[in-house]
Amino acid sequence: MALRHAVLAALLDGEYSGYQLAKAFDVGVANFWYALPQQLYLELAGLERDGLVAGRRVVQETRPNKRLFTVTAAGLAELERFAVAASKPSFIRDDLLVKVQAIDRIGAEPVIAQLEERAAVATGRIEVFGKLLQRLRGDETEERYLRDGERIGPYLTCLRGREFEQGHHDWCLRTAELLRSREAARAER
Repeated sequence: MALRHAVLAALLDGEYSGYQLAKAFDVGVANFWYALPQQLYLELAGLERDGLVAGRRVVQETRPNKRLFTVTAAGLAELERFAVAASKPSFIRDDLLVKVQAIDRIGAEPVIAQLEERAAVATGRIEVFGKLLQRLRGDETEERYLRDGERIGPYLTCLRGREFEQGHHDWCLRTAELLRSREAARAER
């Protein structure tokens, strides 16, 4: 997957400025695709040049002017092509896992601290996803929204993000506790 597909998918919800797109990435897209704001601005320019998004200038009196972007018919066609292409299996690439892999030969305390820090970050992200899911479904129950909701894609990706963060949170705490117990047992010997 290229960043362009993630940007096109994010723009399906409406017209966004580069700043608004960066905020949307922070909240709803970052669970499956991370991009720096500079990367998003460059990608928007390329998408516009390729005719996959259309940009329009908005004059603002008390703020600098801005550009708003929407997906074009060509952009939707590109997403259709992307949707039918085979997906590659996902993989984990995480420096903390390298540290845990090497834990038998390195000091455990700094790694335990990092595991607990990651768990705390995951807790915050779980809360953010919960609020976003609530905002997306409004007064609907989750079951009803999943059955009848208008924009199910963003909801499903947020569910996956929340589940990922919950699993990551639980693994980090379990691993930290296991390592701490092993360190205590070694100290008693």
